[in-house]
Amino acid sequence: MTNHPVPTPLAGEASPTARPPHDTADTSNTPENRRGWEPAVRPLLLLLGTGTMLFAVGGRWDIAAAAWIFPVLLLRFTRLSRVWTGVLWIWPAHIAAAVFWIQESAIGLDPVTVAGAAALAAVQTLPFLADRLLVDRLRPAVAALTFPAAVAGGEFLITVLSPFGTAYGSLAVTQYGDLPLLQIISVTGSWGIGFLIAYFAATVNRIWERPSWRGGLVYGIVLLAVVLAGGARLALGPSTSTTVRIAGISPDRTVTDHLKSTLGRITGGSAGIAAAPASTVEPAMTAVENDLLAATRREAAAGAKIVVWPEEGVKTQEAHESAAIAVAREQARRSGVYLEIGLRVYSTAAPGHGKDEAILIDPAGKVLWTYQKAHPIPGSEHFTPGDGRVPVADTPYGRIANVICYDADFPAMMRIRADIVLVPSHDWKAYGAAHTMKASLRAIEGGYSVVRQDAEGVSAAYDDKGRPLATTDYFTTRRQTMVAYVPTRGGTTVYDRTGDLFAWLCLAGVAALAVTALARPWRPRSVTARADSGLGVDRHGQGSVAGRPCSAGEPAGARDVSPEA
Repeated sequence: MTNHPVPTPLAGEASPTARPPHDTADTSNTPENRRGWEPAVRPLLLLLGTGTMLFAVGGRWDIAAAAWIFPVLLLRFTRLSRVWTGVLWIWPAHIAAAVFWIQESAIGLDPVTVAGAAALAAVQTLPFLADRLLVDRLRPAVAALTFPAAVAGGEFLITVLSPFGTAYGSLAVTQYGDLPLLQIISVTGSWGIGFLIAYFAATVNRIWERPSWRGGLVYGIVLLAVVLAGGARLALGPSTSTTVRIAGISPDRTVTDHLKSTLGRITGGSAGIAAAPASTVEPAMTAVENDLLAATRREAAAGAKIVVWPEEGVKTQEAHESAAIAVAREQARRSGVYLEIGLRVYSTAAPGHGKDEAILIDPAGKVLWTYQKAHPIPGSEHFTPGDGRVPVADTPYGRIANVICYDADFPAMMRIRADIVLVPSHDWKAYGAAHTMKASLRAIEGGYSVVRQDAEGVSAAYDDKGRPLATTDYFTTRRQTMVAYVPTRGGTTVYDRTGDLFAWLCLAGVAALAVTALARPWRPRSVTARADSGLGVDRHGQGSVAGRPCSAGEPAGARDVSPEA
């Protein structure tokens, strides 16, 4: 056997048989190497995040999982981008989602809705900005709370500062049907769901940047606790054996279509209808009311104790309003029912040219309240709004309260001590189902049953935990009637007693985190990642590998610079 001498390495070369030192780290999957390819996927993250967000906007095409996915992708995009570059892309992404919702819901694009979309998108962009500015200055466990607190606070601010309420911008409705999860809103309000979804996004991004089981374990424990507590509330919560039969009725489509055709031939909008000769409009208006009266008699004979007409169930000129109410009062007395009627009154008085009201009549024919809608839909309803004071009446079937349609999109207004809340509504085919789902959240928050009779939409009744009791789609049934046996006793919830305390705590938390971040030195993302992966810097700012100072040729990322704009 011939022995070949091992070549002597030249100066500066490593021996071909020498083993690498045990403390030399394998940097093939370090944050430094990942940072080489991650910027290349930023456009893909933005595109996929925006596309996924289109199916989590509170519309008819929502997918529950999409609400959990899109924040992960968009947050990853902003963390890989310069501060203002990321923000200036996230804002139009949210504008695109808002415009998609407007079109999906057939609301119609006009200057008001476009301006609203841009304003809402600006608020929804702020949590991404807060995360980008604060996270690198905070400890990881604390930093993970920045984004969720900002998202929950942003959802709350939309309801406080805008005329849109929770109609758009709340992630809670995307989880409709997941009742164990949704029970958390009886404590936090709907903002609690936004917090959990955003917390998931922050946790995934933390693991993405610094693989560790701790962050995922903490979040898993929190989510599991929420779901288990929600399941226990559904299974173990007190149930009532006393119910009342409630019938929601809408006029037959034949008379409705005839009235639409009649009013459509009149120019001048509400003012024109108010000024039109009575002989032109009253026959069609009366035919609708007669149809509703006949349906009331039918449902009362079948055993209904409360009958609810939809919003604007009867349309009438102001001069004939008293006559329309008098006929309904007589019917309630004869049938022995509580009768809630919805009226659209056309008036020649500017600027509203009318009012949208609901009237509750007791079995003796007495008017218990006349409530006027407090929140006209921005850009499409122009009547004079009411004062927003929700009426409540004690009855043999519990405490009954009343709001109208869009009013239920304002959680603060819906904190009512009642057992049953009647919500006469009038939507349209593209939005009726989604709008009714949003109203179901108020039942869980407030601890009362909700009965929403929707003309040209989806009517539904829910108990105090959001469980559907009955559902009827106006467009898929020949008889526009919903019948439900509704519990006569509700309950109280933490949210009912504390209001938006959780949302205010989230806003205060963001402010506290901002102050804490300003008091701490800024740590570049590359330095933070090296510290968690064994690659770091010493106290002099020099690169190190596994605690050992780097030599001139070692890739410790010493040349990394901050991604700050």
